[in-house]
This record gives sequence, C-alpha cells and structure tokens, in this order.
Amino acid sequence: MTDPVVTVRQSDLPVLRESYRLVGYPTVARVPRAQQGGGFGDQGRHPHAWAVFVQVDGLSLRVASARGHGREWTSLDRLERWLRAQGFRYWWVSNELDGLNEPDEGPD
Repeated sequence: MTDPVVTVRQSDLPVLRESYRLVGYPTVARVPRAQQGGGFGDQGRHPHAWAVFVQVDGLSLRVASARGHGREWTSLDRLERWLRAQGFRYWWVSNELDGLNEPDEGPD
C-alpha cells in the first residue's frame, strides 16, 4: 500500500507566503503522470510530467489544483511562467525518472 500524497492547493500559496509558513525554494520534480488529457494524452509515449513541491511548516507538499488533484505540467517553459506568476524567483529541478542521454557505444 502506498502512502497518500499530501498536497496544498495552489490557491493557498499566497496566504501561506504572507504568514511566513511557505519556506525555502520549491522543487520541480519529474513524476509519473496521473492526469490524462491535453496534447500529451498518450501516456505510453509521455509517461512522466512535472510537479511542484513546496515546504510548508517543514513538510514537503505537492501543489494541487482547486479540485484536489496534483498539478502536472508537460512543459518546463509553461511551468516556469506559472512559478513566476506565483511569486517564485528560484526553484530546484529534480529528474530521477527519465534516463540519461548517453552516447551510443557503437563500434569504433
């Protein structure tokens, strides 16, 4: 059984920032996709998305939509615009799911 993901709604971010409960830099992490839709609906070809985690009261929480589903982005460009619109100037990026682009080891 997996642990439930603890989330914070994106609409709560301004209140948390004003009350100094939102600390540190957010982490943008590669996660398995949970949402289907948009132009990248083929989860076989696009199995991962980007998610945002923030520190609230010492806990790392995933940013969720108004409906309570974890927010997902398929484009780091769009995610950057969203982060800046939320007032973030700095963030960390973590990608432990996609493989490294290593050169072919063909014959020399």
